Amino acid sequence: MRVVLFDTHTYDRESFTASNEGFGHDLTLLEPRLTRETAALAAGHEVVCAFVNDRLDRPALQVLQGSGVRLIALRSAGYNHVDLVAAADLGLPIVRVPEYSPYAVAEHAAGLVLALNRKIHRAYARVREWNFSLDGLVGFDLHGKTVGVIGTGRIGRAAAHIFHGFGCGILAHDVRPEPTLVAQLGVRYVDLAEIYRESHIISLHVPLTPSTHHLIDANALSSMKRGVVIINTGRGALIDSRALIGALKTSHVGGAGLDVYEEEAGVFFRDLSNQVLQDDVLARLLTFPNVLVTSHQAFLTKEALANIASTTLSNITAFERGEVLVNEVRVDEVLLR
Repeated sequence: MRVVLFDTHTYDRESFTASNEGFGHDLTLLEPRLTRETAALAAGHEVVCAFVNDRLDRPALQVLQGSGVRLIALRSAGYNHVDLVAAADLGLPIVRVPEYSPYAVAEHAAGLVLALNRKIHRAYARVREWNFSLDGLVGFDLHGKTVGVIGTGRIGRAAAHIFHGFGCGILAHDVRPEPTLVAQLGVRYVDLAEIYRESHIISLHVPLTPSTHHLIDANALSSMKRGVVIINTGRGALIDSRALIGALKTSHVGGAGLDVYEEEAGVFFRDLSNQVLQDDVLARLLTFPNVLVTSHQAFLTKEALANIASTTLSNITAFERGEVLVNEVRVDEVLLR
């Protein structure tokens, strides 16, 4: 099938080109993000492959459908950047990659905790200037601390195993508790209020839905332990960034590791080193020594990239053959959640 991939980078081109040897689709790899303004670039293609910072709103989808596109293949697990109702109205099925490597994201979350706690990013910068002082680099033992894991799907479960390996106690919250975590790790499922109240570290692993938008807001932050470390490798809008800044300014939050940011589109995945950063909220977050921001790279391992490419191309092949789309995102099911 004729497939156009938007918002591609070197690692996308390498992984999809290699994986496509086993599928034989006709791939067009584009650098621009998919928006209503760039959707016309899909003309002549049957399938559009989009990533997390593409914007598939109704106007963009109308252009795609009018250009002959028959399938939207997301190379991501999340689909909050797609107007699912509009896609259904236009008869455009949506498929996704429900899982690629839970270990990649969970390990990145643990890496952010370790870097923040032991001030590794600051120590690295310091010794590069021949400053070998240890003042200001005191951390704490992870052993014996309580970690709140919000969301215990595959990524959250992997994170719970990692933190348990450090000797942490695990509190968890999910609409569907996982019995094996309780049996194997002694995880306790509790409400969000108890997680906020008792956790030294909170790690977010839930999808972005209307009910989880700004899950961490000013009220949630004020109920947390003083000095709490917050990690977000899920979706940026799980956290109210302005409220987080307020809690950081008062030192109520001891550290934040953010691999995602609610206004990351147009910023993350781009080299802006020769420009003035226009996002004042992100610029303020980057001024805090106890905030570590990575640009949505938690998924970025060789294994995950290979799985993303393979699953995406398998989804397209299933559509081409008229098979059941096991990874289809159905709007009726989403709205029932």
